[in-house]
Amino acid sequence: MDAEILIPISFFAAIFGMVYLYFSTRNKERLALIEKGADASIFNLGKRSGSSWKVIVINLAFLLMGIGLGLFIANLLETTTNLDEDVIYPAMTFLMAGVGLYVGFTQTKKAVED
Repeated sequence: MDAEILIPISFFAAIFGMVYLYFSTRNKERLALIEKGADASIFNLGKRSGSSWKVIVINLAFLLMGIGLGLFIANLLETTTNLDEDVIYPAMTFLMAGVGLYVGFTQTKKAVED
């Protein structure tokens, strides 16, 4: 079998396996709690109404700002120094995207606490 077809098949099989294990173990855990007579309200403890979209928007906004800032800084470094553009663009993009995700995480934590 060619590697071109084997890689996507194994990728999707791995994703399917993880999703299957997640849902099957969650279902078994809930059934065991119900058999013991636990209250069904414990399944809704971690859910907040209406705040999940705020978290996604804040994190996505900071991620995109970080990527944009990384590309801008990479362009500045390329024009002012003799650094190789094949190295500086991915490095600055990933570095600033990581910084953006960290800032988004801290801002999300502050927003959820309020």
